[in-house]
Parts: sequence; structure tokens; C-alpha cells
Amino acid sequence: MVNDVGRLPQPEKLMRDSATAQALQAACEELLLGASHPDDVTVRAIASRAGAGVGAINYHFGSLEQLIFLVGERTYLRLNAERLSLLHKAVERAAPEPAPAGDLIIALIGPSIRWSLDPRSGYQVLRHMTTIAQASQHPEIFQPIVEDIEHHRVFIAHFRKVAPWLSDVEIGFRISCLLGVRSQMTRSRDRTDVLTDHALDLNDPEVIIAQVVAATEPMFTTAPRQGSNSVPNPSRR
Repeated sequence: MVNDVGRLPQPEKLMRDSATAQALQAACEELLLGASHPDDVTVRAIASRAGAGVGAINYHFGSLEQLIFLVGERTYLRLNAERLSLLHKAVERAAPEPAPAGDLIIALIGPSIRWSLDPRSGYQVLRHMTTIAQASQHPEIFQPIVEDIEHHRVFIAHFRKVAPWLSDVEIGFRISCLLGVRSQMTRSRDRTDVLTDHALDLNDPEVIIAQVVAATEPMFTTAPRQGSNSVPNPSRR
């Protein structure tokens, strides 16, 4: 029945539920940003910060991990949006010529390096989410982020314009190498600091990015010499 208020959700209840869900996401993000370990981000801690009951997380999201995934996904989308924005700007600056390889590299790995050194960014959210995903009994929850590579694939066509002698497979492999360098710079800078005799300011993201570009740009700008021992690639296209 239309007037059966016990059965039909009222606008006030819908608004209250939406506001509670938003408060829980905000509280979860704040706790992830400030936590030294993801185990510190508990259902009780999130609910308390959001001013909600401990059952609110299951009611709105199904589980704590689902809530953390949504918070991580929102942060992940912001990071990727910044990456693609830098790519588009690099392409527009260079048009009608191809964007320089160095600018493409900066667009690909620069946001992650900058975020990792900025405590105000959401990078800590992503780090904790990765740790939680690795230990989760339901890793499928996090697969949409863990397995997402479409925003990396976007770069292949632009690198091909710089290095037409490379196949998509070869460019994809080089992009994977770049992502490995990025991970080293965001997660293991102490090791890099020792290897470089503490000569670089690794707390300055622009120093790191410049060094990464100098080290990796030749992967895309140095054409193989005729008769060189290049790696055979039957899938070149």
C-alpha cells in the first residue's frame, strides 16, 4: 500500500542512509591515511569516527573489506585521472608531433612518485588496501583494481609513435619495467639511497622523476643497430 510507511522507504530515511554511508567512507579514508598498519582500521574505529553504529558498515557495504575497496577505488581513480591528464597535456603540447618519451614516462610514473612523498595524498590508502588485499580470504573483492591495466594500455599507442620499431608487446614489456622502477622508488627508496651513496635527495619527487626519466628513456628512444642481437619477436605488429 502507498500509505504503508512501514514498507516504503521515506525520503528522510534515504537521505540519512546516504549521509551515513558517506560518513563511513570518509572515516575509513581518514583512518587509512593516518594508520601505521592497516590492522588499526577496524569496524569499531570507523563507526566511532563516523558517529554510526558498528552494524552500519555491514548494512551499507556488506563487509569492512568492501568498504575499504570502495575507498581505495575512489583514491585509485583520482590517481589515474591525474596520470591521464598529464598524458593528454603532453600530447597536446607536442601536437602534431609525437609527445616526447620523457613526457610520457613522467605522465606514467610521476603521479605515483609524487603521491608517495605527499602525506596529504591518498597514497597511504592505496598501500594499506594492497596489504589488506594480499591477506584477504576474499581477494576477488580487490581484483577490479589489482588487475586493472587499461589505463596503462593507453600509453602503448603514444610510445609507438616515438618508437615505431617496437611492437606492442615490446612496448608493453618496457611499460612493465617502468612500473617496476616506480614501485622501487615508492616502496624501497632506502635501498636506492644506499646504492647512490646518499648523493640524491630522494625526498624530492622531481629529483627522483628526473633520474627515472634519464635511466629509462633510452628504452624508447634508442633504435636497435642493424645486425644487433635483438630479441626475436614473432608477434610483432
